Amino acid sequence: MSDIGIKLIYWDRVLEAGFWILVTLFFYYLALRIQRALGGTPLANPVLLASAPIIGLLWGADIWVGDYQQGGQALIWLLGPATVGLAVPLYRNFARVRPALLPMAASLVAGSAVAVLSAVLIGDAMGASVETIRSLAPKSVTTPIAMGIADAIGGFPSLAAAFVIITGIIGAVFGAFVFNAMGIRDARARGFAMGIAAHGIGTARAFQEDEVAGTFSGVAMALNGIVTALVLPLLWLAFAG
Repeated sequence: MSDIGIKLIYWDRVLEAGFWILVTLFFYYLALRIQRALGGTPLANPVLLASAPIIGLLWGADIWVGDYQQGGQALIWLLGPATVGLAVPLYRNFARVRPALLPMAASLVAGSAVAVLSAVLIGDAMGASVETIRSLAPKSVTTPIAMGIADAIGGFPSLAAAFVIITGIIGAVFGAFVFNAMGIRDARARGFAMGIAAHGIGTARAFQEDEVAGTFSGVAMALNGIVTALVLPLLWLAFAG
């Protein structure tokens, strides 16, 4: 193939990726407006509202999901800098975080273990394949980490990403209702639990409630990602061969 042909293909992919990024941002903006118009209810989760028309567009126009992911990969890359940006509210609220380090450590161990074990047990009970269970296990960490873990333990990275998004939406939508039903009012506890269970999507919801809750959620999301990425592949290889 000539150099001109290669350049045309390259720029075609760049333009296609840019188009899908704009489509995603457009629908997400509309979803945010809808949620605000409805009073900020968690039932109108912007990720859920934005995903529905995009899925409908891809399905209705018979567009391969891989074409959409040309732009999605760029947005996934931005999760890294966004996570680092959580250091700002952490710095502002560090005086509240420091006294809670011990309970946070205990909650992290318990929450990380439950997140993984519940996924494995539910998948096994439903008769899922081994590969599907391996993709489901890291459902409560951020997408890039979950995809890496799934690949390391023999799962499907793309399927892991889907499970992560579904988990985050469920946590963001129903988390506050669960906390209220259980009488959990402490913003620190609500935020930390949300971060462990529902990663970045849950953290975004926690920040909508309270900056302290969002800060603790961001800390939990980061720590859970580190612990799960380090421990889960080792345990899986040790016990599952």
